[in-house]
Amino acid sequence: MKIYTQRLDNIAVEQPFEVVELSFDTRQKSRFRATLNNGTDIGADLPRTGILRSGSFIATPNGEILRVDAKAERLMCVTAPTQFDLLKAAYHLGNRHVPLMLTPTALYFEPDHVLAEMVEGLGLAVNEVEHPFEPESGAYAQHSHDHRLSSIKALHHAHH
Repeated sequence: MKIYTQRLDNIAVEQPFEVVELSFDTRQKSRFRATLNNGTDIGADLPRTGILRSGSFIATPNGEILRVDAKAERLMCVTAPTQFDLLKAAYHLGNRHVPLMLTPTALYFEPDHVLAEMVEGLGLAVNEVEHPFEPESGAYAQHSHDHRLSSIKALHHAHH
């Protein structure tokens, strides 16, 4: 099985590559197994440096390249009569710290009926759709942020 171990910032235009579609959940992991679009099973054991964005490239130790695309998954799609209503919904959803994907005409989040009801209560439409999920980086960057806070607290306690 091919194991991809490195992330690439960019690739030469002429370099060939395979393609894999991965859910948001898998793209957050540094280790996973997947099946390429051509049916080949692969593994990944990547440096832990955050999410694989759609369109990013990873490589095996001997230079075989793989492009990672966001797979369409079940999401809640929020649409609104006006941009201001959409802005209001983004604010309220952002306050709940859920991964949220923003587009000029819609918001997307992972299925959650409590949040869907809250948004509908604000007068917006919520529909379940199949769509690639590429949320804003704030909500899931929280993990590293929490570690920093706990180490600052630990340092603080160590000195007192």
